[in-house]
Amino acid sequence: MRRFAFTCAILLAFSTIALAQNTNSSTTTNARPRTTTSTTQATKPTPAKPAASQPAAKQTPAKHAATPAPAADTVLAAFNKIIDGIRKANVDLATGGYWNSPALVLFNYNGSVTKGWDQMRKNRESSYPDIKDVKLDVRDVHVQMLGREGAVVTCLWSQSQTYKGAPDTASGRMTLAFKRVGTAWKAVHLHTSPDRPDSTRVPASEQTPPPTTKP
Repeated sequence: MRRFAFTCAILLAFSTIALAQNTNSSTTTNARPRTTTSTTQATKPTPAKPAASQPAAKQTPAKHAATPAPAADTVLAAFNKIIDGIRKANVDLATGGYWNSPALVLFNYNGSVTKGWDQMRKNRESSYPDIKDVKLDVRDVHVQMLGREGAVVTCLWSQSQTYKGAPDTASGRMTLAFKRVGTAWKAVHLHTSPDRPDSTRVPASEQTPPPTTKP
């Protein structure tokens, strides 16, 4: 009986231990959620730091179309083209600066009148082959614009050359009237006169009166 009671006691003890182990390993206890009251004040947002200023990029100036030359410069270039043609005794260069029209009028140094571009060119074609060693000096050149379509060029000139093998010199005043023809400037009138006109050909009304002598 004692052995039987001892054995029962041992079996009872092992059953209690096993029951305790099963309870710890398989039973899930639902924990009650904790209610937490925050006492921390709301944190003010930190202002963002301004981005570091970058150096301003260099601006490349916009490319513009070439500015056209002032009208007076363009007129002067047309005048110089005629002068260069005379210096080189070049018919095409000299006549190319004039208005190609029958209305072209030239008052020449010798007092004659040339009418029309065709006649002016024929005169140059007949005389230029006999002209050599031209030296033409132009001074006191003045350009006067007459609005946007017209201009007058005045100057003093002196010229020396060899004509048909003989020396030839002359000097005088010159006026050229230009007008815009399309995109170019052309001389529409030429007037030349000598520095020392022949007194025998000057009318009395144009002559300078002699100085009066006082008694």
